[in-house]
Amino acid sequence: MLYLSCLVLRVLALCVFADPAAPSAQPAPQVAPATNAANAANTAIGHESRPDKWWIDRHESFNARAKQGAEKGDIDLIFMGDSITQGWEGAGKGVWAEFYAKRNAANMGIGGDRTQHLLYRIAHGNLDGLASPTAGNTPKLLVLMIGTNNTSSSPTVRSNSSNEINEGVRAVVKAIRDKLPKTHILILGIFPRGEKPNPQRTVVEEANALLATIADENTSFKDISEVFMREDGVIGKDIMPDFLHLSDAGYLRWAEAIEAEIARHVGAKN
Repeated sequence: MLYLSCLVLRVLALCVFADPAAPSAQPAPQVAPATNAANAANTAIGHESRPDKWWIDRHESFNARAKQGAEKGDIDLIFMGDSITQGWEGAGKGVWAEFYAKRNAANMGIGGDRTQHLLYRIAHGNLDGLASPTAGNTPKLLVLMIGTNNTSSSPTVRSNSSNEINEGVRAVVKAIRDKLPKTHILILGIFPRGEKPNPQRTVVEEANALLATIADENTSFKDISEVFMREDGVIGKDIMPDFLHLSDAGYLRWAEAIEAEIARHVGAKN
């Protein structure tokens, strides 16, 4: 009897004073691998560089151009955006020569950029000095078109919703305004993509509808989507060969659609 009583006391002592860090007999619950989902809502308004040397080189070339512009006052018009803007140097080269070469224009587009990449570029020199008291001339107009790449997924970043893209573009506008308080900003609606109406194009349309309210006395919004589409909403290969990037005919339509705004702020085309 005494033996049984001692055994019971030993069992009770083990239960009370057991090491809380000791492994349990039951397997621990499995935790899902970490992803970027927790930060997904903020990706459009974050600041993110890209590791590619060509991207870094192009970004730094814009910083050098801004420094030159601040010293010489030879930038009146700036285009900022992604590959569609960069394409003024490719398929749009002839149209650029006709419409913008004599207007002291600078092309600051980089293929693949999302809003967060443009936010990084603005924060790291692309517009620095252009509005300083010693600048020879403050740019008169900046044309912004960014956001289409936010609708695409990558292995590391998911696509953004229309609300997130709206927030991202607005963050870009604020960043530009902080650098160039006297420069008028023309925000273009994100161009349609895909041969026919599709879910990705719907996100673009919803984002554009949200951005339409952004205008104020020194900021304007213009959606020129319809100039790229037929009445049935179809985009032809003659305008967008891959249903995203513009042909020379597409760039001509872009230039003609915003010419009134350009002339109002920069002056008439020669």
